[in-house]
Amino acid sequence: MSKKIKSSVPEDKELIIGILNDSKDTLNRIYKNYFPMVLQLVLTNNGDEDEAKDIFQESVIVLYNKVKGGNFELNSKLKTFIYSICRRLWLKRLNQKSKNSSVDITDFDEIISVEEDLEHHQEKELKFQQMEHALVQLGEPCKTIIEDYYIQSKSMQEICEKFGYTNADNAKTQKYKCLQRLKKLFFQKLG
Repeated sequence: MSKKIKSSVPEDKELIIGILNDSKDTLNRIYKNYFPMVLQLVLTNNGDEDEAKDIFQESVIVLYNKVKGGNFELNSKLKTFIYSICRRLWLKRLNQKSKNSSVDITDFDEIISVEEDLEHHQEKELKFQQMEHALVQLGEPCKTIIEDYYIQSKSMQEICEKFGYTNADNAKTQKYKCLQRLKKLFFQKLG
């Protein structure tokens, strides 16, 4: 098996291997071990059991995707990892419910520190994928002009010479048009 698994807790490592092997027993153990803390989190913060089940299910999907993605490295206990995902998901849902009021969430008995905001990272990753897809759809010469200017940091004069524009202002106008098309393609994908 080429997937790398790191965890300091033997039971956590066993659960991660179970996920890799699509073990139904593993999912049942995860539910039995960790759902009660998620239920308590949601119930003590203006939620109900159905919402707790939804949040827990979403966290298991995040965990599953991370593990199946390969090179999953657990830097905390699995319990901490799942709790932090559920907490973020629940905060997001509470914020959506009450846009105009501030939300204060009562934590579970232990304070959990997590180095990485997984949800923010995933949203950013999705946007990068959408931008990459929009760049491919953009076609030439726009794709190369955008990459040369924004990624390769080439000057408008270099781009002008590369594409044979009469002057840097014409290259700049073309870059602007390409950027407008890229924005349109990108935001179509988001909508």
